[in-house]
Amino acid sequence: MMKPIIDHIQITVKDLSIAEPFYDKLLPILGFDINKKSRGTVAEHEFDVVEYTHPLLIFGINSSREAFKDDTIHRRKPGALHHLAFKAESRAEIDRLYLEIKEAGATIVDEPKFYPQHGESYYALFFKDLEGIKYEVVYEEREAA
Repeated sequence: MMKPIIDHIQITVKDLSIAEPFYDKLLPILGFDINKKSRGTVAEHEFDVVEYTHPLLIFGINSSREAFKDDTIHRRKPGALHHLAFKAESRAEIDRLYLEIKEAGATIVDEPKFYPQHGESYYALFFKDLEGIKYEVVYEEREAA
C-alpha cells in the first residue's frame, strides 16, 4: 500500500521578487537548508520557480502567469491552497518557532495555543506570508499508524 507522503509542493506567488526574500528567511526556520535552494524557468508553462530542497520535501514558489498577476490571492477560491501545515515535534518547538516566524516578517493570524475544535491535543500557530498565503505549524499527539 502506498504511504501518503508528499514529495514536493509548489505555491504560486504574485511576485517572486517579494516572496523569495521572505521564504529565504522562513524556510530555514522550518528546517530547510538555504544552501540547497535552486532557481529555474519552465518556459513552456511561462513560470520561474525557486525550490528549497529538504530530504523529506521540496518546497517551491512559482511566478504567476502574466494574465493572473493582478488577481487577488484568496484561500477560499476553488482550486486554491486553503493553508499548508508543517508538523512540529512538540508544543515547545512551536513556541520557539513563533518568535522566529514573526521576526521573518510573517503576519501572525493566531498565536500558539490549543485548538480543541481540531482535537483535544491540537496545538498550533497560524500565520500568513507577505501576500496572504496561510500556513500553520502544528503539534498533535496522535495514535501511531
